[in-house]
Amino acid sequence: MALDPGLRRLALGTLLAAYPGPVPPDWAVDLVGEGLAGHTLFGTNVHDPAQVAASTAALRAARADVLIAIDEEGGDVTRLAHATGSPYPGNAALGAVDDLALTERVYTAIGAELAVLGITVDLAPTVDVNTADENPVIGTRSFGADPERVAAHSAAAVAGLQSVGVAACAKHFPGHGATVADSHHELPTVDVPPTVLRERDLPPFAAVIAAGVRSIMTAHIRVPALTGDGPATFSRAVLVDLLRREYGFTGTIITDALEMKGAALAAGGVGPAAVRALAAGADLLCIGAQIDAELVERVAAEIVGALGDGRLDRARVEEAAGRAAALAAWTRATGTPPPATTDLGYAAARRAVRVEGDVAGLDRPLVVQLHATSTIAEGRVPWGLGPHLAGLEEIRVVAAETDPAALRRLAGSRPIVLVGRHLHRLPGGAELIEALAAAHPVTVVEMGWPGGWRPTRARAFVTTYGASHANGRAAAEALGLAG
Repeated sequence: MALDPGLRRLALGTLLAAYPGPVPPDWAVDLVGEGLAGHTLFGTNVHDPAQVAASTAALRAARADVLIAIDEEGGDVTRLAHATGSPYPGNAALGAVDDLALTERVYTAIGAELAVLGITVDLAPTVDVNTADENPVIGTRSFGADPERVAAHSAAAVAGLQSVGVAACAKHFPGHGATVADSHHELPTVDVPPTVLRERDLPPFAAVIAAGVRSIMTAHIRVPALTGDGPATFSRAVLVDLLRREYGFTGTIITDALEMKGAALAAGGVGPAAVRALAAGADLLCIGAQIDAELVERVAAEIVGALGDGRLDRARVEEAAGRAAALAAWTRATGTPPPATTDLGYAAARRAVRVEGDVAGLDRPLVVQLHATSTIAEGRVPWGLGPHLAGLEEIRVVAAETDPAALRRLAGSRPIVLVGRHLHRLPGGAELIEALAAAHPVTVVEMGWPGGWRPTRARAFVTTYGASHANGRAAAEALGLAG
């Protein structure tokens, strides 16, 4: 049975879809003309700036106020620079530098680059307070572990992005920083009372609301005291009572991707998840990355069906679509952005590097990069010192499968520079480093969240607070190895 056209358009007005490939397919453009709120761009949609600008122009031709969003956080999460790594350091590096003016300038530059390409919403900044060293999904995406510092830098980031007419989206409410599970794969639990959230996790959200953030993203996390057995994305206690009423947010609430297992498994599929999120108070539903026309129609049909069977109130869906439209109207009312400059990112990354020990006199070392998996949020983006080395030998190994004696033989008289990410939780990483350093000069470069672990025998320990292209360049320069 065909959907009522008016109700279908209303349902589409709450959806943020996506499409495969560098050119928007006809169905993706047609849906925009039929009322779809917008699309999110992922790495598969990005080949080069001219192509991205042509894609956004094609979508805008279907409807001028279409929302075009992207996850461009800088640092480890980049879509525009997924082939090379971001020319900007991420939040952990900016938090380590602790210069609010620099954070605002970096986010202004990121926003200017997006605006030139026709992108109107940046699904950034991440404002989670990373209080769990074992956190597998936030880490260097956070400005740090101190709520006050994270709050200040979050507000500066929002100011920078929105100064060039790109809407910021602070994430992930009510705070993903204390989790030790990844909501892409399961439903993490943060089992603390609301008083702890208010002291530890919520100050950055209060700061960005005060700074005028246009949108906030929900977290697929369970906080039993507020959400019961389900995620915050489906909780009126979180989205309405806490975010709207207590913290006074009047902008657009965007869900994290509903295809993520933290939401889809809890609801029994993307369509039911969309209904539950709308009922809880969300306005704009990010479906995810693996999307085709059939899935969009199925989600829209689920929403229309819920309007008919009483699971959803029409006024609630109209309110949601209205807030999505208001976000689009704000992004249209902007002027010409200033030109972006990537030199700023490399300078910022240099300021973030921290060196413990002695890095002088590294004479043509063997560079060893330890394999590390990437999260779905990060994607498979190149990282390390490789692109910045001046003719040095670099090898890549799996820590748990590597014999330290074999590495020492390969290095011979050369010192070893060992490069890794999140070494404190990399299987076999600490053991390999300690075994090498016991009988060989080793310098360790940590390009992830450093945690509390330090090698006891290494010659030096270098921390970059991120693995972007800019972070890699900064580390190579600090070691005197850059070409």
